[in-house]
Amino acid sequence: MPDPRVSKLADLVVRYSTEVRKGDFTVITGSYAALPLIKELVRAILENGGNPSVYFLEEEVEEIFYKYAKDEQLEFVSPLSRLMIEKADVRISVLSSTHTKHLSTVDPEKIRKRMAARRELTEIFMKRDAEGSLRWNVIPYPTKALAQEAEMSLVDYEDFVYKSCMVDREDPVEAWCEQARRQEEIVKLLSMVSEIRVVGEKTDLTIRVDGRKWINDDGKKNMPGGEVFTGPVEDSAEGVIYFEYPAIWRGIVVEGIQLKFEKGVVVEAKALRKEEYLKKILETDEGARRIGEFAFGLNYNINRFTRNILFDEKIGGTIHIAVGAGYPITGSHNKSSIHWDMIKDMRKGEVYADGELVYRNGRFLIEL
Repeated sequence: MPDPRVSKLADLVVRYSTEVRKGDFTVITGSYAALPLIKELVRAILENGGNPSVYFLEEEVEEIFYKYAKDEQLEFVSPLSRLMIEKADVRISVLSSTHTKHLSTVDPEKIRKRMAARRELTEIFMKRDAEGSLRWNVIPYPTKALAQEAEMSLVDYEDFVYKSCMVDREDPVEAWCEQARRQEEIVKLLSMVSEIRVVGEKTDLTIRVDGRKWINDDGKKNMPGGEVFTGPVEDSAEGVIYFEYPAIWRGIVVEGIQLKFEKGVVVEAKALRKEEYLKKILETDEGARRIGEFAFGLNYNINRFTRNILFDEKIGGTIHIAVGAGYPITGSHNKSSIHWDMIKDMRKGEVYADGELVYRNGRFLIEL
């Protein structure tokens, strides 16, 4: 028998997050380590009348690919990958890493070329998300490697994961509906705002969000959910921002990042560790130097950094930006083959909306 929380998570994602319906072509991706959850997802999808297809992805295979692939192979886009992006009604991606540093010795230029070649797939995904023809969700499955990254025992990490997803509750759907209601109040506030200014440690950054849509991430796109986000006006970012938390891209950890923006573009990038890697990824394409996403983390069940962006970008009391591709659903026009989230601790910071203080020390000042 699986952990009952695993079954609850599968039911939550299939019935609440993605709302799988009769006949839906539903693609599940994940590693063999996540087999207990994948089996429960297949069960729940079948019970809802969907048609599940499972594709296992293993980090050791990806490592071999980057070790031996030549340029023309790095630039090859599989017709199967294209088919899944173009034709799936629902896509559920299970994060279940068993080796979080498997690409740490790969030449960043190889990763850049690979991501650039897959840019069209990213754009198709974003377009289908915006038009509502693809329902998708990214979900976690706790592994020893992820527990080690979070500096937790496996048992404690399992408790953390399932609490973050609120499947430790008697009625997880009701819990997420209440989270959605509170976040919607924040969306209403921010939807009336033209300019946002973030002030904090080594940070004074201003962006414009007029004409852009704020999205309530209530667990429909990610599980756990717990953020509100938008796509800033592409040429609006001015100032500097420093990220207390490490930023991780394809398993590479970059620490102490500070970015300086002028007219929306990163004109200076510094890091205490892996600075050259940071600069290389920012050179992926023109859009990689602009902000595609700006967000507030609002899941206060997540109160620690785990080196897993699925959780870390939702930490209650943080903000994050993503350099690279913006979500068209927000009104963003920024295109890139990357989307790299970077997280800032705001528990000693402030946010001003059109000059008015609306957020201090990790909390909005409005009643929720």
